[in-house]
Amino acid sequence: MDPKSGNAVTKAVKVLEAAVAGPGPRRFAEICADAGLPKASVHRILSTLVELGFVAGEGGGSYRAGIRMLALAEEVKAAGADGVGEVLTRLCGEVRQTVHFALRSGDHAVYVHKAEGDRPYRMASRVGMRLPLHSTAIGKCVLAHLPPGELADVLAAAGLSARTPATFVSADLLAVELAGIRDRGYAVDDEENETAIRCIGAPVFDRAGQVVGGVSVSTVAPLLPREELLAFVPALRAAASAVTRLLH
Repeated sequence: MDPKSGNAVTKAVKVLEAAVAGPGPRRFAEICADAGLPKASVHRILSTLVELGFVAGEGGGSYRAGIRMLALAEEVKAAGADGVGEVLTRLCGEVRQTVHFALRSGDHAVYVHKAEGDRPYRMASRVGMRLPLHSTAIGKCVLAHLPPGELADVLAAAGLSARTPATFVSADLLAVELAGIRDRGYAVDDEENETAIRCIGAPVFDRAGQVVGGVSVSTVAPLLPREELLAFVPALRAAASAVTRLLH
C-alpha cells in the first residue's frame, strides 16, 4: 500500500470515529480535538463523508452519523448477533455482574456489547462509548498483545493520562504490567480508570491471531472484594475464548 494512501485512510477513519462518537451530534471543534487533525483536513474529510452519506450535517457546525453509517452499523450488529450475544449473556448470568465486550479502534477501544447483572446499581458505561487502553482491563489486554513497534506507536499517540491515582502513568511500570497480563491471560483494572470501579478482562483474537478487543466483568469495588472478582477469571476466559472462536 502507498504510505500516503494509508495515511489518508487513517485520517478519514479518525474523523469518522470522532464524528459519530457519543449519543448525540458532535460539534466541529470536538471532532477536530478527538481526531487530532488540523481544521482544514477535518473539514475536507467531513465534506467527503457527508457526500458519501456516512456523516450528516446538523447545522450550526454539528455532525452526526449519516444514513449509510447507520445502515452499516445495523449490518454489523446483525452479523454478530448470533452466538456472541449469547456467550456474553450467559457469562453475565453466571457472574451476576456487568459484562462488556469492546473492540479496539486505533488508540482506544469501543464498547459494542453490554449486559447488566441483576444488581441494584448500573454502570455508567454504554455501547458506543470509547475507552482508553492503558487504564482499562480490556485495553490493557489489547496493549499486552500488540507487537512492540505498534505498542510504542499507540502509547505515543494516546499518552498515559492519569485517570485516577491508581492509573499506570509510567511506561516502564506499564510494561511490567503488560508482561504479567501476557503470562496469566487476563488483566485487572483496579480502580485505574474510574474510582470505585474494578474490572477483569480477557483478550479476544481474530482468525489471524491478532488481538482485536476483549471481554470484561466489572463491579463496584467496595461491594465486591478483589478476591471474589478474581474467582470469575475462569468463566471470563472461557467466554473470551468462545467469542474468539466465533470470530474465526
